[in-house]
Amino acid sequence: MNAGDLKNPTDLLLLNSGTYFSTQTATALQQDLGISVLDMYSLPDYDLSAHKFLVIDNYVDQELMNQHSGLIGEFLDQGKILVFSGNLFLPWLPGGSLFVPKTIRDHQDYTVTLTGLHSIFEGVNPDDLTYNKGVSGFFARGHHPIPPHAEVLLTLPGGEPITYIDRHSTKGTILVHSGNNLLGYTHSRNTSGRIGAQLIRWLYEEYEQMTTRSSEI
Repeated sequence: MNAGDLKNPTDLLLLNSGTYFSTQTATALQQDLGISVLDMYSLPDYDLSAHKFLVIDNYVDQELMNQHSGLIGEFLDQGKILVFSGNLFLPWLPGGSLFVPKTIRDHQDYTVTLTGLHSIFEGVNPDDLTYNKGVSGFFARGHHPIPPHAEVLLTLPGGEPITYIDRHSTKGTILVHSGNNLLGYTHSRNTSGRIGAQLIRWLYEEYEQMTTRSSEI
């Protein structure tokens, strides 16, 4: 992934929780793409209108997000896109349900399945998502029940939706993944390293399609 993948550095804003892994990803993405990064505790006084895409990871302070959920709703109702990777335990995300852990009896219960050919996961081997250095369970350990009309991209063996797209709960688009930050999958040595760049390309494609639909109404 390189700077050419992002058309404008201000297009994408990443909330940084300040934790080691969140900051590590934010720093790498700034170096690779020059993205905008915001300390999450600055969100209440920050104007999100300059950005098209907001990325929130699994280390975010969900108490903070719940207190300021109106900011998220306003951002999405401007026809923007939000990507959340993590486990919801408070109802701050429009259309989102609380995380349901997977009951595990065998390592194969973590097996990831692609539900179709979506551009974000094009060319990605599901085994490269299921296993990390031979161990399963790093990619997703549960799911969020989906809102009506959501598009499911990845599932666990019981059909539980790991990753879905919600285009109906707001005037924008929400991508929800019940695991680590999908933008962090950029430098992997296996096919999962395709996800970061392909996700950014999808963000622009989705935004253009939303803009087209809005102009036709």
